[in-house]
Order: sequence, then structure tokens, then C-alpha cells
Amino acid sequence: MGIAIDVAVGPSLGTLLVYTDNLYSAALYGPARLARWLLGATTVMAVAAGAVVGFLTRDWMVLAVIGIQAGLILVTPVTTAMVLRQHRDQAAAERARAEQVARLADLDRQAAITAERTQMARELHDMIANHFSAIAIQSTAALSRRDLDQATIRKIMESVRENSVKGLAEMRTMIGLLRQEGDEPEATRLRLADAESLVDRSRRAGMAINMRVEGEPQELPVPIDLAAYRILQEALTNALKHGEQPATVGIAYEPERVTVTVDNPVNGRKVRLPGAGAGLVGMRERAGLVGGTFEAGADAGVWRVVAVLPTSAEIA
Repeated sequence: MGIAIDVAVGPSLGTLLVYTDNLYSAALYGPARLARWLLGATTVMAVAAGAVVGFLTRDWMVLAVIGIQAGLILVTPVTTAMVLRQHRDQAAAERARAEQVARLADLDRQAAITAERTQMARELHDMIANHFSAIAIQSTAALSRRDLDQATIRKIMESVRENSVKGLAEMRTMIGLLRQEGDEPEATRLRLADAESLVDRSRRAGMAINMRVEGEPQELPVPIDLAAYRILQEALTNALKHGEQPATVGIAYEPERVTVTVDNPVNGRKVRLPGAGAGLVGMRERAGLVGGTFEAGADAGVWRVVAVLPTSAEIA
């Protein structure tokens, strides 16, 4: 209507600029539905203007010129605004996607840090608990007995020293692993094949242990070897602290799995680890991380720990 009045009284460039700017602003900053409505309305108006003028003048050339001019004045601002609006919306979507990716990356980083801290805590617990539990039990026995001869005291002190030195050595190894960068070779590798030395150390700490190995020992993947060794170490530590003697250690090698079993009598006593039971939680986590199973509990006066691990790595 405004354009018609302006044409009737005499068209001016300023008026046309005002109209085009209004159409552009409404299509760009208004609701998306309004922009689509304006596009349809201005298209119809441009076609109608050309048709009316062409009908009145009976000149197809005038019809084409008026239709094109009306399209430039009415349709072009709306289409330009819609194109810019689309680019603006795409840019906003890309920014939102980038922020989401950044948040996900931050969550992944936090999860990785948490997992690494959990692994470090588990390693430190399994590494230190065995040695220092033996030291605490032996030193307590030595201090509580007044009738020990020099030879027995010396034997106890030698075992205490051995556990201290071994604990410090493993602690240095752990620090070395934490300081490694890139693809450097591992500073150490704990193997289930070294179970005999682990059992001997517990025997020297004063614990009676019977050990049996079934099947042919085989080369295991590094994570499974470490998990089996640590589970055996923690189970022996718990037996030393809470169980009675003798303990029985069983290692069974099969083609697709290896089973580690530790039994020790409890004589019907309620067996419970102090605190939150970090040892049992750590053993269960280690077995689960390599695709194995873990069970622990008392049955008929015997506390039994059973870990069944695959012979091929299936890291969760």
C-alpha cells in the first residue's frame, strides 16, 4: 500500500530505500516464520505489480521491466536477509557445537585423570600393603615376645629389612614409571611366573603357605600378568593380616584362562577387612579391567579368593 501511494504521488529513491530497509530488517531480525511469509508476500506483490501494469499498458516489455523492478525492491531485501539469517544461524550452531565438543573434551580429560589416579592408588596400595603389613606383624611379634633368642630376632630383623628394601625398590620403580614419557620401555614387569618368590617372601614373614601349580606356565599379556600378580599379592596380604595358617595358593594354567586361588582358614570367625575394604575392591577392579572374574568369601571356615583371568588381553 505504501509503495502504491508513493508511486501515485511520485516515486522517490529515499522512500524506496526506507521500504527495502524495513523489509530487510524484518526478515533478518524477526521470527523465521515472518521471513518466510514476507518472501511469499513480496513475490506475489512483484508478480501482481508487473501483471497489472502490463495489462493496463498492453505492453509486455513494460510488464517485464515493472516486474523486475518490483522484485528488486520487494523480493531482493527479503532473500538477502534470509541468506544472512541462515549464515548467522549456522555460525551460532557451529559455536554451540564447538562449545559442546570442548565440554566433552574436558569431561574426557577429567575422566582420564580420575582413571589414572585410581590406577595409581590401586598400584600404591597393592605395592605397599604387602611389605608393610609383614613389617608391622613381625615387629609386633618381636616386641611382644620377651623370650626370643638372638638368632630368632636376627631372622625377624632380616625379614623386616628385606620387606623394607623391597618396598622401597618397588616404590622407586613406580616413580620411574610415572616419570616415563613417550614409548619408552617399561621400567619393570611383574609376572605371575614370579609367584614363587612372592610366596617365599610371605613365608619368611612367618606365614605357612602351601603352593601348587597346575598346567604348563605360559606367557601372558602384560596387563593380565600384572593383574594376576597383584591379586595374588593382595590375597596373601589379607591372609597374613586376617586369616590363620596354613594358607593354600593354587595357580591353574589352561589354554584360554588362568585361575589364581588363595585359601586360608578362619575357623568361623567373621572375616572383614578394616576400613572400606580397598583390597577387595582393588582385586575386583583388576580382574574386571582385563575381562576376568573375581570372587571372595568365607565358606565352611575357609576364606577363599578366586580370580579367573583370560589368557588374551581384553581390556575394558
